[in-house]
Amino acid sequence: MRGTFRAVTALSVLALLTAACGSGGSSSSGGGNSSSSSPAASPSFTACMVTDTGGLDDKSFNQSSWAGFQAAVASNPGIAIKNLPSTSTADYAKNISTFEGEHCGIIVTVGFLMASATQTAAAADPSQKFAIVDCSYASFCLPLKKGAKPLTNINQLVYNTVQDGFLGGYLAAGMTKTGKVATYGGMQFGTVTIYEDGFWDGVQYYNSKHHTHVAVLGWNEKTQKGTMAGSFTNLGAGQQIANTFINEGADIIFPVAGGVGLGSAKAVQTANSSGKNVSMMWVDTDGCVSAATYCKYFITSVEKGITTSVKTAILSAVNGSFKGGTYVGTLQNGGAVLAPYHDFASKVPAALQAEIKTLTQQIESGQIKPATKSPV
Repeated sequence: MRGTFRAVTALSVLALLTAACGSGGSSSSGGGNSSSSSPAASPSFTACMVTDTGGLDDKSFNQSSWAGFQAAVASNPGIAIKNLPSTSTADYAKNISTFEGEHCGIIVTVGFLMASATQTAAAADPSQKFAIVDCSYASFCLPLKKGAKPLTNINQLVYNTVQDGFLGGYLAAGMTKTGKVATYGGMQFGTVTIYEDGFWDGVQYYNSKHHTHVAVLGWNEKTQKGTMAGSFTNLGAGQQIANTFINEGADIIFPVAGGVGLGSAKAVQTANSSGKNVSMMWVDTDGCVSAATYCKYFITSVEKGITTSVKTAILSAVNGSFKGGTYVGTLQNGGAVLAPYHDFASKVPAALQAEIKTLTQQIESGQIKPATKSPV
């Protein structure tokens, strides 16, 4: 099958706009509105997070990143954690500067919108350690002048979601009753298309193994063309796109479009209330947590292991192993995750669940190398 056994050529690293996040005030480890959280004893290391504008409790990138901070504290109670919210893009540089003044051991920024502010601060103080979620030099997210070298004090946290996207596509192909599944993006960024490439290839692999002809609406990995909503927040667009796919016969839809996917979930809910049998897959986070209202329509979610990667970055700064560079989240290290089936646990055939487990092992071992055309 074309594409399935090619080497992974890339990772996308632009953050989906829906993923960024901050709360209405600085937060404690409980996700509230106090300025910091510290263990009872005097801490020996302080880790600090600057959120984007979506809110600390966004049930997406900010919340997942803050959970990584809490996980780091659970692993090492000698760490104090703080965060500062950003109510607008103008707050990024100011919040980073505030934390530099507080001598944070590491400053974590969330999402590609913070790339410029992170790069500027890191260049001005090479001794300050940074990590940025879902952004890297390789994807041209972090600004880099021609001939310049990447800064070594920024740990770039990116995710090889072509791997779990492949599993999602295979699962969708095994679950469809109509022989048609669909995926679409918010905008044609690498972070979006890496998911879609994996999903498309997973369907093709299922077809090759089971001699089926499941069609993918909305994206073609070979041509890199497909349906885009033009937004990560327009729920109406998500509803309209999903309705189009449903009318064309798709019974499983995978939106890679942040909040736009909620519009698709509404369309799926409406379709099911009128007697159709349509389901979905969620993206980035576990949809049964981030969009619990629609959990019964989610077969699974194709996630980024943000919590794991942030925890790893913090602990590397604590134990002296921080080197900057790029952390690549994979199935093997927990940085790419296919979520539990939740309400579909009894609906996904045992044989198909077993195939997914085998495929996971084969991807982890390198036996199967899902393809993507997204930039590294």
